[in-house]
Amino acid sequence: MPTIKRSIVSPIELYEKVKRLPLPEQVEEITKTLVGIKSINGTKGEVEIAEFLLGFLREIPYFKERKSSVWDHPLKDDLLGRKNVYALLEGEGSSKKTVLYHSHIDTVGVDDFGENKEIAFQPDLLKAQFAEQVENLQIQEEALSNEWMFGRGALDMKSGIAVHLVNLMYFCERVKVLNGNILVMFNPVEENEHTGAIESVNVLLRLKEDENLDFAAGINNDFVTSLYEGDQSKYIYTGAVGKLLPCFYISGREAHVGETLTSVDPTLISAEINRNLNNNMELAEDFQGELMLPPTCLYQRDNKDFYNVQTALTSYLYFNYFVYKDSPDQVMEKLLVKTKEACVSVEEHMKKQFNTFSRVTETNPATTLDWSIDVLTYEDYTSSLAKKGIDIDSITKKVVKKNQLLEKRELCFEIIRHLQEADPDQKPRVIIFFAPPYCPHNYLRDHVDKEAQTIEVIKEVLSQFEEETNETFKLKKFFPFLSDSSYLSLHDTDQELDRLIENFPEWEALYPVPVHNIRRLNIPSINMGVYGQDAHKRTERVFMPYSFNILPKLIRTFTEKLLNQ
Repeated sequence: MPTIKRSIVSPIELYEKVKRLPLPEQVEEITKTLVGIKSINGTKGEVEIAEFLLGFLREIPYFKERKSSVWDHPLKDDLLGRKNVYALLEGEGSSKKTVLYHSHIDTVGVDDFGENKEIAFQPDLLKAQFAEQVENLQIQEEALSNEWMFGRGALDMKSGIAVHLVNLMYFCERVKVLNGNILVMFNPVEENEHTGAIESVNVLLRLKEDENLDFAAGINNDFVTSLYEGDQSKYIYTGAVGKLLPCFYISGREAHVGETLTSVDPTLISAEINRNLNNNMELAEDFQGELMLPPTCLYQRDNKDFYNVQTALTSYLYFNYFVYKDSPDQVMEKLLVKTKEACVSVEEHMKKQFNTFSRVTETNPATTLDWSIDVLTYEDYTSSLAKKGIDIDSITKKVVKKNQLLEKRELCFEIIRHLQEADPDQKPRVIIFFAPPYCPHNYLRDHVDKEAQTIEVIKEVLSQFEEETNETFKLKKFFPFLSDSSYLSLHDTDQELDRLIENFPEWEALYPVPVHNIRRLNIPSINMGVYGQDAHKRTERVFMPYSFNILPKLIRTFTEKLLNQ
């Protein structure tokens, strides 16, 4: 199809256009403009949208008079030059109580649009296309209803940015009655490594400790959606699910395929570990009424790059592991139990197969073959190597230095491969470790007075809005998708965090999450999100009547009540 030209208005043109519009139209216009900026994760578009938002914020009269209250903070050593964007609105009273509004500015890619990639950024053209959709009558009906906006990022989460901007404009005109402050923060790199939010921690901590800002809550408005068919509820979440990426470096004992029963096949070990862990609800935490998900395999492969008749030497495996209240230490203990069970199963299986082979071939050899498999944490394995006189730091740092551009998870496996090569003991083993990304978990706790009071304010506001709007709201603890809210607060102790770091190869070089500073920051995390369907899909769409009208007012009311508490 021919190239479709897009016309992006300037920040000043957009501000002048929306400043006098009714609330829903303000959010709609800003959302549509932001969707038009191709801020795909890992591209210069993340820089483009940050610059656009800086320009828009500086057009607001309050910030025109206070230029230093809008600023950016470049990400360290970022090859694209990405940055976090901040704006601080200070109330005229003496209160330092502060509500943080934050959103992410990047989106996933548009390969799912095929040849229509350009239309992905043009909501009106995309809606017209879906209005002719006869294969999916629901999508066609919604496109014809004028209640849904389509487009990459329309739901996740350009509309969320727009809601925060419109509310900031609203409060900028009511500074005299604002009993406290509002800090707005926009972050890049949410869709994979969360680097923007991670690097914001020290900025937020400086504002807390040096400027005495008392953060009452952080409000993210990442998207919410129906959790089952026919679900019309709007969910408010008072916390963020955590994530660990447990990885398994599996080394076996090689053999020619003509002697395969003498081997310890790492692919068989990998398969059995996968069977024991993957989608196993025994490993999902028990938190009644919350969406608890089991581990999911994200990667499984052996190390062979070409064909030969030698069995594989090693196999790699890793899982997405959602964390709600368990510590990394508790997760590791569960993984050790299940992995040891898998390895015993493989050992017994191989013994049985070898005995069958001996019987059928009438050889009955006296064998000293051993199919046992050691299972170790990275911490325990490196400790054992150190006792053998092996310089762990020298090996790991050299691997990192030589492989700067290697994908981070592959780099972790490469570190362990080199440690294995330095190990004189080459017996079969499984080494369990953690790799990037790591997302802390948090939620508002009933037994903490300040957090309990915030929960009561939320309940009061939701009750009010249920009466006024006929919406059904449900209050849940854990936002069910990964989000930047994870980096505002965490509940693990310093000892538990140390156990995580000790089982994370080259933590400081690969993924230096400032966990101890997050503990000091401790901003209660709340998600009041825009509502829609099919995030990360070609049919991604945001429901405008709720997201562009009810939600902004809900956040405004909650903000005022919380600051006046």
